[in-house]
This record gives sequence, C-alpha cells and structure tokens, in this order.
Amino acid sequence: MGRVFKVSKHVLATKPYHILAKPGDIAERVLAVGDPGRADAIARELLSGAALVNSNRGFNTYTGFFEGARVTVATHGIGGPSAAIVVEELRMLGAKLIVRLGTCGGLTERVKVGDAVVALGAIYQPGGAPGMYAPGMCYPAVADPEVVVELERGLREEGFNVHRGIVASSDAFHAEEANLGAWSSVGAVAVEMECATIFTVARIRGLKVGAALLVIDNLATGEFFEAGAEERRRLEIKAAKGALKALARIQL
Repeated sequence: MGRVFKVSKHVLATKPYHILAKPGDIAERVLAVGDPGRADAIARELLSGAALVNSNRGFNTYTGFFEGARVTVATHGIGGPSAAIVVEELRMLGAKLIVRLGTCGGLTERVKVGDAVVALGAIYQPGGAPGMYAPGMCYPAVADPEVVVELERGLREEGFNVHRGIVASSDAFHAEEANLGAWSSVGAVAVEMECATIFTVARIRGLKVGAALLVIDNLATGEFFEAGAEERRRLEIKAAKGALKALARIQL
C-alpha cells in the first residue's frame, strides 16, 4: 500500500495554489482586472519596472511602479469564484488594497457608453460565492468610502463622466437582460460579474476595496460600444490610469 498523507487545514488556508508568486512579489496596492490581456497592456503602458510575477492558470500578474507607488496589476478572471480565489491568494501574498477595474453594462438611460461607474456596493442573488463566505446572511457587499472618493477623483482627472451607484453582480452573462427590470427597480445603475464577491471577500479578510467600471453597453437603451478595438483599448488604459492614481493616493 502507498503511504497516506494528511494535509493541514492551516496550510490550505494560507498557501496560494494558483498565483505562484513569492512573498514580496505582490505590492500592498493591487489593481485587479478580468482579462489577462488587459493586465498585460496596463503593465506595459503604465507601469515602470514591471515584472511578471505569475502567469499560472492565466492569472497574469505584474508588479512595478506608478508615480512612485509600488503596485501590482493582477488578473482575476471571469465571475465570482475565480475572483474569490485571486483576492484570497493576493492577500496571502501581502495585498492590503484591491481595486477592481472592469467593464459593465448600464441599466439606466443616464449611464452612457464610454462613461465610468464607481461602485458603492453590489447586489447579488442569495448564495453563490458570497454565500459561501457568509452563509445564511445578507452580507453588505460594499466598497470603502475613501476608495470610492479617490476612484471618482482619478477617473474625472482622466476626463470620464463618472456615476456613483449600486451595481448588480451577475453569475450568468448571457441571462442578464432577463433581470433588467428587477435590477432597475431597486436602483442599480450597472451590471457586471465580480464586485459582490470581491467586496465580500475583501471585507471579511480585512482588505480595503473598491471598483471602477467602464461602461461598454446599456441594457436599457440598447446602446453599445461601436468604436473599434483600438479605441476601446485606449479608453481602458485611460480608466486604468485614473484607477492607478487612486491606488497611489489611498492611505494604508
């Protein structure tokens, strides 16, 4: 018979399995994005001295400097479960502040394509990844107020029309239109897929947290981003610059 090994639960709770970076590789300030290609572009165009510290599982992660502040740009993938893994493992490696930079769909006419949304908090269906962290509770998935203020400031400096508001976090991208009425009826201004989980995990684990979202379509009006890939990339880099300005200013 082969030998049987028992694994300590303590080891499982503290050791990263997906982000194979070392302690010291991850900055205290992290900008997290869904798309690894976006992480690559932000690191290449906005960070100085950027070093790739993880590419395992497609979670491309870079650490460098922005305006003198040491920052990490990390990939969290699509959806709550993927984002929860990344938030947990970034914390294990030294992160203290995580800002999600993503895209969203507007849920009200005033939120136009090309605008930015700074999320105050996120609504979500009971259960899912947030429910695993706070079983049987309606946990408040909310951003830190100072992070909200600095994100809005940074994005406005980059020329964005910025909306503060509650967003809806969806677990089913292709089923979102069916829920438009319910989300709009409770005042949500945009829909995306990760804020509820990121906010919940960060709050429970003691991290500062926030999110800035670029509006690329509008479920209420049918408007969508018609410009080409290069124009969208330009806007994403502008939004990233605004978010990085916020990261650099927030006190830890």
